[in-house]
Amino acid sequence: MTKPKYYLVTLGCAKNNVDSESIGTLLNRAGYAVAEKQSQADVLIVNTCGFIAPAREESIKVLHDLASQKRKGQMLIAAGCLTQRYRESVAQQVPGIDGILGTRRWMDILQVIQSIQSRPNTHAVYHLPEAPTVGTDEQGVPRVAIQGGSAYIKIADGCRRPCAFCAIPLIKGPAVSRPIEAITSEARALEQAGIKELVLIAQDTTDYGHDLGIHDGLAVLLEKIAGAAPAIPWIRILYAYPGYVTERLIEWMAQSSQVVPYLDIPLQHAHPDVLRRMRRPANIEWVYATLAKMRAAMPRLALRTTFIVGYPGETEEEFQTLLDFVSEIKFDHAGAFKFSFEPGTASEPLGDPVPEDVKQDRMNRLMALQEQISLQRNQSFMGKTLDVLVEGTGRGISVGRSYRDAPEIDGLVIIDGKAPVGEIVPVTIHGAMAHDLTGSLVPAKAVRPPRQGR
Repeated sequence: MTKPKYYLVTLGCAKNNVDSESIGTLLNRAGYAVAEKQSQADVLIVNTCGFIAPAREESIKVLHDLASQKRKGQMLIAAGCLTQRYRESVAQQVPGIDGILGTRRWMDILQVIQSIQSRPNTHAVYHLPEAPTVGTDEQGVPRVAIQGGSAYIKIADGCRRPCAFCAIPLIKGPAVSRPIEAITSEARALEQAGIKELVLIAQDTTDYGHDLGIHDGLAVLLEKIAGAAPAIPWIRILYAYPGYVTERLIEWMAQSSQVVPYLDIPLQHAHPDVLRRMRRPANIEWVYATLAKMRAAMPRLALRTTFIVGYPGETEEEFQTLLDFVSEIKFDHAGAFKFSFEPGTASEPLGDPVPEDVKQDRMNRLMALQEQISLQRNQSFMGKTLDVLVEGTGRGISVGRSYRDAPEIDGLVIIDGKAPVGEIVPVTIHGAMAHDLTGSLVPAKAVRPPRQGR
């Protein structure tokens, strides 16, 4: 008997990748198989992103494309962030959708499919009512997404921060942390599977455990993971919140041989007045002091951040403060977004007064500055040896990442010759570009120089 098949498209961030992996696990357990092409599938699923306007537009386009090519007997299900917040609008904009599933009900994908199958001759769009909680471990489904030698583990879902520009609390609700035991169990299983890197993700990893009554929860979790899976060489932290990087967290990162000296801490801006309008932590002195403290404890520390340009009311003077800040701190990696007006957020009354051409100009200037800084940072590694997690090989080269680069968002190390995919190998760096490095494998018998601290 032929197994039914599903075709799953994932849009947006790594957290959506984890939800898609969980949806796939449930379908696989129920006897479904993955379809390589849309035409082969019985069920089409799009895990959408609804964070900002361009992401919503991409999600609607993908749904339109699938709906327009849908053959008789296929069903199309829209899931994820976009449908969590705009389910009625999505159903109206995309004729041909059969079911809608928000971020809080991914675990009910089979119920949605079965309900659609039970009414094949109707044109109504099936959707489940809102669920009261998020980030749970229903049916024992791991909250993990594996990519090559790396695996994302979602440690919490939702957010309780008051950022005025952000719709995530409206989409996902307040933060709900997953139990430590569930996370460490997954870490052990991934260790046994040979995974070389764990990437911890949440809307705010530094808020982990707050709802569980755990003080300094992220540091506690890191200690537990390291104890449960000591053979995993790299543990990486994404999405820390300013003001909540604690002394204990810094100490643990500095002393642990597993936690890589890398931190993604989205700061959004550097001018206190803009940060106040954003309802973000506005104590820039804390930022300077904490980053200095981290760099003193971990001389090899790689820092990533994200900024918003063109926030309502941002003046040229305030933007210049941001440029000066970036010049002084010298982040290894920085991303930037133009402010996107989001109805329903706390920033809605501010409107969108900064002209689009001004936003684009500021974004161009910021990223041009960061490219110069990134190039200088990369050039400092010329002649040094870095451990590189190999992710692919072909045409006489291999490609991977060092501890300085998170999956999918940072740079790559391009290696001369063939290296084992999924393994961490030593590479001597001989070339530097703004985002990527090039290098050669260290011969197996060569004596490697000692590491220069964390």
